[in-house]
Amino acid sequence: QVQLVESGGGLVQAGGSLRLSCAASANIFKFNTLGWYRQGPGKQREVVATITTDNSTIYADSVKGRFTISRDNAKNTFYLQMNSLKPEDTAVYYCKPVGILWQTYWGQGTQVTVSS
Repeated sequence: QVQLVESGGGLVQAGGSLRLSCAASANIFKFNTLGWYRQGPGKQREVVATITTDNSTIYADSVKGRFTISRDNAKNTFYLQMNSLKPEDTAVYYCKPVGILWQTYWGQGTQVTVSS
């Protein structure tokens, strides 16, 4: 059974911050590049940020300089720190490992709403 649980979403004003968390089972966390994805209203799902097992990161152009992905190996948890939030960041955010084996998996996600 897949164990990935997103949390930390909410309603925030533009310019505010939120930190999303994703708790994963150890076997998922330890061996995979991990990613945050999002799907905004009327938009396609997109990758937001990824982090490898050796902490190399990649960000979508739309969030560079505002979002930071990180991982805590002791807690089997990874995070998405979101600063300077914009209304266009409003979306359901999902976490999961990167890779073809995870292509069809999507958890419940966590809703982030940014008001103008």
